[in-house]
Amino acid sequence: MPHARLDGSASAYDRTTIALHWLTALLVVVLFVLAQVWESMPHGTPVRKSLQGLHVSLGLLLTAIIAWRLVWRATGGRRLPPASQGALQATAKGVHYALYLLLVAQIVLGFLFRWAQGEPFTFFGWFSVPKLLPLTRDQRHFFGDLHNIVAWAIVVLAGLHALAALWHHYVRRDGLLRRMAGRNRANRLR
Repeated sequence: MPHARLDGSASAYDRTTIALHWLTALLVVVLFVLAQVWESMPHGTPVRKSLQGLHVSLGLLLTAIIAWRLVWRATGGRRLPPASQGALQATAKGVHYALYLLLVAQIVLGFLFRWAQGEPFTFFGWFSVPKLLPLTRDQRHFFGDLHNIVAWAIVVLAGLHALAALWHHYVRRDGLLRRMAGRNRANRLR
């Protein structure tokens, strides 16, 4: 039996929130895939180095997107009523906070890892990121391992987040997925 539908303009996020959400999701997937691909390549090859450079640049882009998301969420993003109540609402809120926390931790670990590696840290070759902390190459494995663990945690939690959205859409039929689809696509998701 379908649950109550969320309808009207109050049930859709604003365009900026939607764009930042999907851009974050896309960047997380691309960054994760890049890391998995280069890990299967021999060390020191030009393609591996290029993939790592792309990963660093896209990681810096993700840093800017997450900063924008946090500022937008605190100042201008549309707040919507929860789609669920009780334990489901608490779980959803916990997952959102955990994803934000993991993303911020991943960004910080990415910076620490790159600085510990002592390798160039540039954004598509346009500018370099200065080393702000005196880290040593001995610390690179520690930060690299943590960066990898957090990456897997993000992917697993984001996957569960996506499955929950699909469950809301196909099982509960409560309109939750349409909130993040935008007005034009929302009608196709009915």
